[in-house]
Amino acid sequence: MEPRRLRLNKIIFTTLTRFLSILLIFLAVQACKHTATTNPKAPKAAYSVTKMEVQNDKFLSTVNIPVSIALTDVERQINSQVNGLIYEDNSLTDNDDDQFMTKVWKRAPILVSAQDSLFHFKVPLKIWAKAGMTVLGFTKYQETEFELDLKFATRFSIDKNWTASTQTTSEGYEWVKKPAVRIAGFDVPVTSIVGRLIDKNLGKITKALDDQVRKEIDLRTPVLNAWNTIRQPYLVSEKYRTWLLVVPKRILITPFQFEKGAIRSTIGIEGYTLTQTGAKPDVKPAVTIPELIVSKEIPDQFRIGLLSEASYAEATKVVSNEFVGQSYEFRDGRYKITIREIDLYGQNNNLIIKATLEGSINGAIYLRGQPFYDAQARTISLRDLHYDLDTKNILYKTASWLLQGSFARTLEKQLTIPVGNQIDEARKSLQARLTNNQITKGVIINGKLEQVSPDQVYLTQESLLAVVYATGKINLKVEGL
Repeated sequence: MEPRRLRLNKIIFTTLTRFLSILLIFLAVQACKHTATTNPKAPKAAYSVTKMEVQNDKFLSTVNIPVSIALTDVERQINSQVNGLIYEDNSLTDNDDDQFMTKVWKRAPILVSAQDSLFHFKVPLKIWAKAGMTVLGFTKYQETEFELDLKFATRFSIDKNWTASTQTTSEGYEWVKKPAVRIAGFDVPVTSIVGRLIDKNLGKITKALDDQVRKEIDLRTPVLNAWNTIRQPYLVSEKYRTWLLVVPKRILITPFQFEKGAIRSTIGIEGYTLTQTGAKPDVKPAVTIPELIVSKEIPDQFRIGLLSEASYAEATKVVSNEFVGQSYEFRDGRYKITIREIDLYGQNNNLIIKATLEGSINGAIYLRGQPFYDAQARTISLRDLHYDLDTKNILYKTASWLLQGSFARTLEKQLTIPVGNQIDEARKSLQARLTNNQITKGVIINGKLEQVSPDQVYLTQESLLAVVYATGKINLKVEGL
């Protein structure tokens, strides 16, 4: 028979063992009750647009080229090209044996004025002439010098095929010093004879002037050079490798106007503007230019889409720095989860967030939300963030407390990807390059970006692209016309 003390110890040991076993079972049950394992089906990645399609989104814009040519500049150009002897006829027998020779010099600066869309030229001339005079059957040759001011009116225009043309008409002439010859010791006025000869040749002179303008003035070459200059990619931001491209489509011009001592017009180059990131785009030179279109008015609005890009790897790093390692409690501390990993990718218009959790939930969950550009915060943010359907169904069965909590709302509020600095950099760089910038000799570009407004965030296979519109006005000043 066992001693009473030994039997009592056995009973106590057995009872304690059973109690501990029950306690361990209870704790295990509780642990299983508060811990859920999730393995939902991952939403499939899908992208409705490519990066190239977003970059090639075009905006119709007009680059204005105000043209203002002072009449004093026209005078200076003409007088620099017309000097000294400007015409001579060294034969007495040409022009149907006219018995007339002459030399014509510019006597003083040519004067230019403008009125009613016409140029008016006053050309001061000194003329030497030798004429054969027949008296009593004998021909005697006499020389004379005289001075007069020829007057012309010219209408200047540019044809649609970029040919410069003028329509010049004579407005007569004024005698300054009339011609006379001496015969037998007497001065014989020959004003009427010389006048008839001048009148006879005025039509030839005006036609020769118009033909010379059409032949000598080449507009197509400088316009084609300007056309190709505008088409060249323009580095907006070296840091973000952002390029501005203008794809010109047509050229407009307003009719010439004469006011305040100047000839004024506006040339508008209408085309599409777009931005691209990466290597410099390859643009081949154009060999033709479109026809010129005359328009009463030319719009002056310039619009460009500025891109800011965040790759999924960069965005994931930013979000992970904010959330990985963060713990959240629910139901007064009964449940607790810690975010161990975050991954981001796209599905059409939605950003998919994969969050790997540890604690009362072990495993991954998926949320989806629509990204947008928050202009005030200057970030890519999310709206309508909610659990993916398969994740929601699993949580409903295993961890409904997470569905009823504020976890998704917290992520929606705090999950942001800063891109404001990138947009600011692109805008500042573009504005700097639009301020008194000589893009080629004699061509200076000036512009002002007046407003930046958000468009949307595009999800491509490589990255998130936030697009904002920059609008303003851009002018080109062409010097030395």
